[in-house]
Amino acid sequence: MDFDVKWIAWEITRRCNLKCVHCRSSSELEAKEHPDFSFDEAKRALDDISSYAQPVVVLSGGEPLLRKDVFDIAAYGTEKGLRMCLATNGTLVTDEICRKINKAGIRMVSLSLDGSTAEVHDDFRNQQGAFAGTLRAAALFREHEIPFLVNSSFTKRNQEEIPKVHKLAKKIGATAWYMFMIVPTGRGQDIMDELISAENYEDILDWHYQMEKDEDELLVRPTCAPHYYRIILQKSKEEGEKFKRRSLKFSTGGSKGCLAGQLICLIDVDGDVLPCSYFPKSAGNIRTQPFKDIWENSELFKELRNFKIYKGSCGRCEYLNVCGGCRARSYSMTGDYLAEEPFCNYVPREKEKV
Repeated sequence: MDFDVKWIAWEITRRCNLKCVHCRSSSELEAKEHPDFSFDEAKRALDDISSYAQPVVVLSGGEPLLRKDVFDIAAYGTEKGLRMCLATNGTLVTDEICRKINKAGIRMVSLSLDGSTAEVHDDFRNQQGAFAGTLRAAALFREHEIPFLVNSSFTKRNQEEIPKVHKLAKKIGATAWYMFMIVPTGRGQDIMDELISAENYEDILDWHYQMEKDEDELLVRPTCAPHYYRIILQKSKEEGEKFKRRSLKFSTGGSKGCLAGQLICLIDVDGDVLPCSYFPKSAGNIRTQPFKDIWENSELFKELRNFKIYKGSCGRCEYLNVCGGCRARSYSMTGDYLAEEPFCNYVPREKEKV
């Protein structure tokens, strides 16, 4: 497998105007323990990354629009030849913000939408008016011809909303809809009893498979649900090869389920390089090491790329190479990032790997 870095989420601030129930970084409006880095440091980081690779870089948070220099950072990355994107909760988007997004060369924006009504979404985001803010942002993006995708996170409290949110994402003009099955990190650890059960997890992924077969308006992808790609292969064997090729192309880009530390990573506000947004273990720090050195030589990343040392059902599974289990969920729930995926109920047949 090719382990070139393809996508980096960059936490440029830990400040946020919302207090979402599942927030991986437990963001607050003020972040005294994890202050924002300077614009000069941002430029050094982009110089470092672009000298080694040309990944997609997603400016994230917290809420990145709280940084006054967010568009300076984006424009500098664009000048370096990087594909710059922005992840926002949508509540701070205005006409002026949209003009700055276009001027900075930002290629894609992601919006958060966790319910089909204000009642559900605002409850998840702990802020009245958040739903209206997201819909307003989507309308502004359409007006300013800014492509955007929708990220939706689900627990037991809003899992019945999944089909409705999918329909709403299409209605508001999104180019893609990513269904996140949350990993309990940050504030997500406070809602462990709300995690969707393994049985319901499988049912939801089955639903997604059937939905995707008929979906021709937007890209759809379950995220933090790597065993979906086992389901794709199982179903496609039953139904024929045509959908297998289509689904793998559009849902995984020809890749596999868990990509943490393999094709993607997160750089947090302190400069630590983490395997993904939900995996709070550092592989190194860009303030003291070149990104290339961390990506190529970190022991953590080397272990994540060595499927032979995976444990439990994942280590025995014939679908290991296309799934891998969620390493962040294993780490969060067992303390061992090589342990089996806690929310997969598939029993391996212990045959040759797919």
